[in-house]
Amino acid sequence: MARYQPPGGRGARPRGMPPARRQLPPADPAVRQRALAALALGALSLVGLMLGLGNLHRGIYVVVLTLAFAVTAIWLGVTATRQARRSGTARPRWAVGGVVLGGLGLAFSALWLLVLAVFWPQLNAYYNCMSSASTVAAQQECHSQFTNSVGGEISVLQNGGK
Repeated sequence: MARYQPPGGRGARPRGMPPARRQLPPADPAVRQRALAALALGALSLVGLMLGLGNLHRGIYVVVLTLAFAVTAIWLGVTATRQARRSGTARPRWAVGGVVLGGLGLAFSALWLLVLAVFWPQLNAYYNCMSSASTVAAQQECHSQFTNSVGGEISVLQNGGK
């Protein structure tokens, strides 16, 4: 038989049960909109990276744009959480998701920007070769040239330029 619980959840608690958490009022609409914008920009930064990898020259602009989206998503998510905490309201649902997606977008954008900076000549030659390759054999030759040039660059980087 269950114990009687008065309305509101007060009364004797079984052993080992944590105390009930106080329900906070919902956040202001402006804070919720900020959190939703953080989530949307974080997702947009990841989607933009996937769409921008097809063309090398367009990809540079896309990476810079997704980097800006990711940083903005992190900033909006963190400020929405801070505003909710200061006002004593519940944290908006989408704030943490915006920060996480923005962080992933920031990491992948920064990594791709680093790859572009280090391997720009090889990537440029590869994209030019692939655009003029009309047969599968020519495409395979482009791929093998790219693999050899990147492998040579990595070995130079590992040996410290010796």
